[in-house]
Amino acid sequence: MDKVSLRKLGVVFKREYLERVRSKWFLVGTLLGPVFFAMITVLPILISTKTHASTDLANVTIIDATGSGIGERVAGALRQRFPLSPVPQVRSVDAASIGAEEDRAMLAVRDKETRGYLVLDSTTVAGTSARYAGRNAGSIGDVEQITSIVRQQVLAQRLQSEGIDAKRVAALTGTRLEVRTERIGDSGREQGSGLGAAFLGYIVALLLYMMIVLYGQTVLRGVMEEKTTRVAEVVVSSVDTDTLLAGKIFGIGLVAVTQVLAWVALSIALAVYGGPLLAKKLGAGAFAASAIPSISVPALGALLLYFVLGFIFYASLFAAIGAMVNSQEDVQQASMPVMLLLVSTVIFMTPITTNPGSALARTMSLLPFSAPILMPLRMTLVSVPWYEVAGSLAGVVVACLAAIWVSARIYRVGLLMYGKRPTFGELARWVRHAG
Repeated sequence: MDKVSLRKLGVVFKREYLERVRSKWFLVGTLLGPVFFAMITVLPILISTKTHASTDLANVTIIDATGSGIGERVAGALRQRFPLSPVPQVRSVDAASIGAEEDRAMLAVRDKETRGYLVLDSTTVAGTSARYAGRNAGSIGDVEQITSIVRQQVLAQRLQSEGIDAKRVAALTGTRLEVRTERIGDSGREQGSGLGAAFLGYIVALLLYMMIVLYGQTVLRGVMEEKTTRVAEVVVSSVDTDTLLAGKIFGIGLVAVTQVLAWVALSIALAVYGGPLLAKKLGAGAFAASAIPSISVPALGALLLYFVLGFIFYASLFAAIGAMVNSQEDVQQASMPVMLLLVSTVIFMTPITTNPGSALARTMSLLPFSAPILMPLRMTLVSVPWYEVAGSLAGVVVACLAAIWVSARIYRVGLLMYGKRPTFGELARWVRHAG
C-alpha cells in the first residue's frame, strides 16, 4: 500500500472512530456498561442472600405409612424449624390406605387449608425416597428444606435404633462443611478460587460475544446506509473500496476496544470502592480478594488479541452482508448465517464452563469461528497448553485473511449494486471476477 492509500486509510479510520466516540450514546453506554454488568452479577447474589424458603412449611399433612413413627419425628423437626407456621398434621395409615389419604390431603391443599402433603412409606425407611405434593412443589428452596429434614430424621432414626442417643445423633449430623477451592497451574498455586475463575471466564466470553455482535452490526448498518443513501458513490470516487473497508473495520474496531478498556477501568474502580461496602453487607467472605483470580500479562494480551481477530473476522462478514442488501428488511435474513455462527458458539459456553478440559471444549476452542470467544473462556478456567493457544490463534488469523479476501471482493462489487439481493451464484461470480 502506497503513501496515498495509507493517508486515505488514516482519514477513513479517523472519521469512523471519532464520529462514534464523540457520540453521546457512546458516552452513555460506556458509563452504564459496568453498572449493567454489576446488576446482572451482583444483584442476583444480593437477592439470593435475602431469599429464603417459606416460613410456613410446617403447614403440611404427613401421611406416615412406615409403621415406625417417623412421621412424628419429621413433624417435630418441622415445628422446631418453622415455629411461626401452623403445626403439621400426622396421619398414620397402612400401605393400602395411602391412596385414600392422598385424595383427602389433596382436597385440603386445593382448598388452601394446607400447603401440601408428604408421603412416607417403606422406601423412606430404606433411605430411598419420599413424596411431596403441594402448591409450592416447584419451589427449589421449599423442597430442599423438606428433603433435608426428612433425610436427617431418617438418619437419626437409624442411628438411634443402633443404640446411639438422639441428642448425640443431632450433634453428629448437624455439621456444616465449607469446601474452598484453589487453582493450580503450570507455575504452581494461582491466586483466586476455581469458582471465581469460572465466573470471570463466563463474563469474559459473554463480553466478547456482546461486543462482536454489537459492533459487527454497526459495521453492517454503516455499510448499508452508505449504500442506500448513495454516499458510497461519492466516497469510492476518491477512495478505493479496499481502503474504505479496512478503514471502516479498524475504526469501528478501535471504538469497541476503547469501550471495553473503559469498562474494565470503571469496573475495577467499582470493585475497589464498592466492593468493601458490599462485602460488609453480605459478609466478609462473599467478596474476598482471594476469590478474584489472577490473570498474567501474556494472558491479557492473548485475550485482547482474540477479541481483535474475532472482531475483524465477523466484521468482515457483516460488511459483506451490508454491501449485499438494499433495505432494512433484507438485513435480518441475510445476516442469519453469521448470527447462527455466533449463537452456536454461545450455546457451548455452559458445557465448556462445566468441563473445560473435555474433547468438546478443546475442539470448539480450536475452530476459527468459535475460538475468539471459547478459547478465552477456557484460558480463564484452566491452564491451556501453549501449542493449543498458538494453533487456535493461527487458525483465527487464517480465517480472518480468508474472510477479508472474500468480503473485499463482495464489497467491491456489491457497494455499487442496487436492486434485488444477489443469489449465491452471483456472489460466487463477484468473488471470482472482482479485480
